[in-house]
Amino acid sequence: MTDRLSVGVIGVGSMGQHHARVYQELPDAELVGVSDVNHQQAAEAAEKYGTAAMSRESLLSIADAVSLVVPTAYHYELAMTAIEAGVDLLIEKPITDTPAAGRELAAAAKDAGVTIQVGHIERFNPAVRTLSEITDSLEIIALDTQRLGPPTGREIDDGVGVDLMIHDADILLSIVDSPVETVSAAETAGQQYMTATVEFENGVVATLTASRVTQQKIRTLSVTADDCRVNVDYMAQSIQINRHSLPEYIETNGDVRYRHENIIERPTVENGEPLKKELAAFVRAVQTDSKPLVSAADGIRALELVNQIQSVTTDQ
Repeated sequence: MTDRLSVGVIGVGSMGQHHARVYQELPDAELVGVSDVNHQQAAEAAEKYGTAAMSRESLLSIADAVSLVVPTAYHYELAMTAIEAGVDLLIEKPITDTPAAGRELAAAAKDAGVTIQVGHIERFNPAVRTLSEITDSLEIIALDTQRLGPPTGREIDDGVGVDLMIHDADILLSIVDSPVETVSAAETAGQQYMTATVEFENGVVATLTASRVTQQKIRTLSVTADDCRVNVDYMAQSIQINRHSLPEYIETNGDVRYRHENIIERPTVENGEPLKKELAAFVRAVQTDSKPLVSAADGIRALELVNQIQSVTTDQ
């Protein structure tokens, strides 16, 4: 490993402050500054995390890498500025507001030798990392995702698809190695509740549901395979595998009763904070000049799928 990487955060709202906190904790990173259009917010974050508040230009002149944690509408402009400065980037999801803009960023970064990692944080959930070791050996039939929760109480510019469902779109595309064939979708509750069905060319079917109006927070993924069902709870960071389901009817003293037995496995998951794992992986990718786990191409693919889903609901 090389010396500590000089890192900064552009945008220190609620999520950006978590980036600053984690960078301050990582042994291979040095938080050299933060920047925000709200100068008071930047100053408070800088004081809290023992760094300096500065202009975007000043930060890009001294940092090796930055996290870009600003509203989606500003991703392209700010990311391009960082690329022109030769600064490696972690861009919070979605990569940009359109796939075309994402492709422009990816091309510019490649020409400049700049690393882009996209902040699809669920890829770094310990349960998902364990799941990836399991699914390699499965004949997958179907997947079902649920990302539900109550109203946030704050204004969110992105729709429920780009805000929530895109996490699961990225996970699905990382699991299913096949092009998307067809998409159907519907939404309700003022576009705050959306469900979609995605059929892949290899026959796998995935159902995705995202909601900002459900009075229970749920973050789950279920994988149906030919010999088991794998259930992932993102919040609990746990996995349960159901195998060898044996339904039967038992007759006892003339009474017929139904019995269903199966074998349940609970793989060990080494729990930890996904954001810390995500930023540590970003730092490592920059230091070693290696491909990040979630590349610009991955971010573009997830955005394309969500846009396709949203276009179906718009056409209805």
